Amino acid sequence: MAGAGGGGCPAGGGDFQWCFSQVKGAIDEDVAEADIISTVEFNYSGDLLATGDKGGRVVIFQREQESKSRPHSRGEYNVYSTFQSHEPEFDYLKSLEIEEKINKIRWLPQQNAAHFLLSTNDDLRINLWHLEITDRSFNIVDIKPANMEELTEVITAAGFHPHQCNVFVYSSSKGTIRLCDMRSSALCDRHSKFFEEPEDPSSRSFFSEIISSISDVNFSHSGRYMMTRDYLSVKVWDLNMENRPVETYQVHEYLRSKLCSLYENDCIFDKFECCWNGSDSAIMTGSYNNFFRMFDRNTRRDITLEASRENSKPRAVLKPRKVCTGGKRKKDEISVDSLDFNKKILHTAWHPVENVIAVAATNNLYIFQDKIN
Repeated sequence: MAGAGGGGCPAGGGDFQWCFSQVKGAIDEDVAEADIISTVEFNYSGDLLATGDKGGRVVIFQREQESKSRPHSRGEYNVYSTFQSHEPEFDYLKSLEIEEKINKIRWLPQQNAAHFLLSTNDDLRINLWHLEITDRSFNIVDIKPANMEELTEVITAAGFHPHQCNVFVYSSSKGTIRLCDMRSSALCDRHSKFFEEPEDPSSRSFFSEIISSISDVNFSHSGRYMMTRDYLSVKVWDLNMENRPVETYQVHEYLRSKLCSLYENDCIFDKFECCWNGSDSAIMTGSYNNFFRMFDRNTRRDITLEASRENSKPRAVLKPRKVCTGGKRKKDEISVDSLDFNKKILHTAWHPVENVIAVAATNNLYIFQDKIN
């Protein structure tokens, strides 16, 4: 199944509309690099929302209780805690600079009143941490070659199966996904399953390897599927079928003709994330011009929405956006040549049980929810 390129109806569990809830962040036009949000993640209940930034900071937002005076309103997310998770380092032994940017945050299942999360800034190894052993980790994947000149790929994303604690997957910059079982060996240098879609030789170009690099991978909540994001599309894979995805959704296919200029301005290397809604029936991912896309897996509908302060009036309903790729442009359409590639939605998160979403746009965090009649 291939998704269309814009328009359509709202996705995500019914024909409701998305409306603005709140925005966190400064309005300054000149955004410091360290303040740019680099990851967003709800905890298992959805009451906490964590963001990480390029400066190595983690900000945790907590959802306030609903107001008695406004019984139909949802509680807002306000800052609960802020801390410095990573500092810039230099490995003198390897003459390697390690930046403080937080690439990923993962909440741990809650066992008591305390909340724990993991944050990371690695790309050649996957380490497993034990919560009661804080001075060392266990290396479970290592693709670093003895000679760094022989390096051909890096790990781009990883995740554990939601129900089988011994199973995890990781993706690579070559567009492949490996599923590993920790019961087979301590160091998972051999995979149990290898997922890769054969390339169409007729469509191969100079950019093929770059745009096939996987920037995110996530298991569905059911554990039967996994979803991957590459530069132009989102793919859904059945864990029992390794040779091709069962669903493919085109996010911004209209950019294929712009790959040369996107390579020159380095946008082609942007890493977009993707996420499931709570029932696995819908998918969300980001694009340029502060657009983000939703795909309904049941109705085959899709929609393009925009995160913008101009549309951030309380309870304002988001209007679908559409990109014009050629011919005469309609009134509400935007030309592909007018897209702002400095405005991009790389990181999104969906509340685990409600239709509440968080979208990061540079240093701003937007929160939207379905409209309550």
